[in-house]
Amino acid sequence: MLAVGCGSTRPGTDAAAVQTGIASYVADHLRDRPTASGEPYDPEALTAAHRSYPFGTIVRVTNLSNGRQVIVRINDRGPFVSGRIIDVSRRAADALGFVQDGLAQVRVEVLPRHP
Repeated sequence: MLAVGCGSTRPGTDAAAVQTGIASYVADHLRDRPTASGEPYDPEALTAAHRSYPFGTIVRVTNLSNGRQVIVRINDRGPFVSGRIIDVSRRAADALGFVQDGLAQVRVEVLPRHP
């Protein structure tokens, strides 16, 4: 007997689907440099870098200090600074209200794909 897929995790309860930690944003001077997905970095796009989410994953990022939210698409790898969980584009950081500070405590939630 093969017991595959017998875990008790229900859809939407995967621990990796929601993360809390520090966000930073990608510097403007990296504009047009290739991301890990091959796309050039565009500070005006709503994109982000994450260490493990597949390219194309859509996530909601919420700034926990002000409640502002933005939806971004993962197209790069990073951040590579200990304690940080996501690097967002400058446009996303502006929408979240942390360009001035450079960092924010955030919640990152993977959104379901729509067929």
